[in-house]
Amino acid sequence: MKRSRTYALAGIAAASSLLLSACSDDSSGSGGSANGDSGGGSDIECGSGDLNASGSSAQGKAIDAWQSQFAATCADVAINYDASGSGQGIKDFIAGQTDMAGSDSALDEEEATQANDRCESGPAINIPLVISPVAVVYNVGGVEDLTLDAETLSKIFSGEITTWNDPAIAALNEGVELPGTTIATVHRSKDSGTTDNFTKYLDAAGNGAWTYGTGKAWAAPGGQGAPDSAGIVSAVNATDGSISYVDAPDAKANDLKTVKLDSGFGGVEMNDESVGKAVDAAERAGEGNDIKLEINYGLKEEGAYPAVLVTYEITCEKGLDEEKAKNVKSFLSYAASDEGQDVLAETGYSKLPEALLEDVRSAIDAIG
Repeated sequence: MKRSRTYALAGIAAASSLLLSACSDDSSGSGGSANGDSGGGSDIECGSGDLNASGSSAQGKAIDAWQSQFAATCADVAINYDASGSGQGIKDFIAGQTDMAGSDSALDEEEATQANDRCESGPAINIPLVISPVAVVYNVGGVEDLTLDAETLSKIFSGEITTWNDPAIAALNEGVELPGTTIATVHRSKDSGTTDNFTKYLDAAGNGAWTYGTGKAWAAPGGQGAPDSAGIVSAVNATDGSISYVDAPDAKANDLKTVKLDSGFGGVEMNDESVGKAVDAAERAGEGNDIKLEINYGLKEEGAYPAVLVTYEITCEKGLDEEKAKNVKSFLSYAASDEGQDVLAETGYSKLPEALLEDVRSAIDAIG
């Protein structure tokens, strides 16, 4: 497994002033406890050794940011995360090669049966922990504020709308001076969880204008393909008139202009409040501490931003080795703490809405 940096020294240097009051003298020792309030009403009890995990690349920046700060709280726990993709992460976990998997979707029925067998003495649980809005990004000279709806986006990405001053775009952007620049769409040329969620949004909210289905593979004709987020960013920055989609952290890190989404109530900016409304509206599945969310990509609610991706941490509620369980629990407790949620926001992800965060903290407390 590819080993991620643990940031133990850098994390302590960067975060010591922030965390001094939250860490007890023995917090770096095996079984130590960080005495600060985790935001869930309990202290973080630190373990020692490796926490091995793999899976979703969509949450990679969140894991990197968390582990650099977590090192100051539990310095004897090394987080090794391989962003190998959701499918591989689940396979690794089921095979007992890792302590935790990251996935862009909850376990399906067959995977859940296999994961429960691996856990032996307790069920495998899905814990939603990272919300990554799908940012629709653009580069149109002279246009600093742009609103689009799913129907118009569907027609843009399928080649039906080809210039920026098209009447359908103008109707959504009253008072904005739109140029006659040709639209240049950019999409992921390799399978992508971001593509899957973006097409789910177009399919559910596009009033039938999107006819190319959903999935990780881009199916619409035309446009320019880019293999990864870095390629998307490069193509958008280099092309006047371009439009594409990336995970919110990539948009933030590269200072890309983002589209406001209109679900019938006017343009909605992508932020914690608007994304939180969409996540709060999701239907709950699963029982007990197994938390699954069914996102309504076609949600029509004022102030909601429905184009979102939620990644799950999958682990054993019971059944891990005692020290491994302690490591998983301590890391997830930090991620779900008030400080951990602030780290998410700083990185470009969205914080968990309060009601969901309370359930997530309860699920994490049950691990062991």
